[in-house]
Amino acid sequence: MTRKKVKVAFIENESVRKSTFKKRKRGIFKKAHELATLCDVPICVLIKSEYDSIPEVWPSREEANKVLSQWEMMPEMSKTKKMVNQETFLLQRISKATESLKKLWRENRELEMKELMFSCFSGKTLLSDINKNDLPDLGCFIDQYLKDLNRRIEILRTNDVSGAGAATTSNACHAYAYG
Repeated sequence: MTRKKVKVAFIENESVRKSTFKKRKRGIFKKAHELATLCDVPICVLIKSEYDSIPEVWPSREEANKVLSQWEMMPEMSKTKKMVNQETFLLQRISKATESLKKLWRENRELEMKELMFSCFSGKTLLSDINKNDLPDLGCFIDQYLKDLNRRIEILRTNDVSGAGAATTSNACHAYAYG
């Protein structure tokens, strides 16, 4: 049974907002308990709401004080090493998405050039029909493709363990049949 995606927005209705708050608060406490149990990490949760004058603490005030005092005793460098604000986080996400987009664009362009190259080789596309802006990319792609093919041929030649005599005889017969 799947749940529909929840639209994250301010809930106007006071009673619905309060009941949602209580449910979500229980969920946060449950997740904190699971995280502490499964990963054996010290954790505390502090929730200050408009519904209670005293902040709620999980698991207990003593445990929370212990976790917070451990946090306070840590060197400043350790505390802030992986800490980011929302702006930095969003900039990192944008940077990753941009890099991913560039990579996908390059891969798509390579596939286009490969398809165009084989289309030209098979005679489906004439060189004169190709967009002038695509010619430099196609030339670079063909050069790289030839380098890769030559490298692969060289690797296969050096790794040929079956014996040079049999390959030479085979090549001689092949040349004779066509020659």
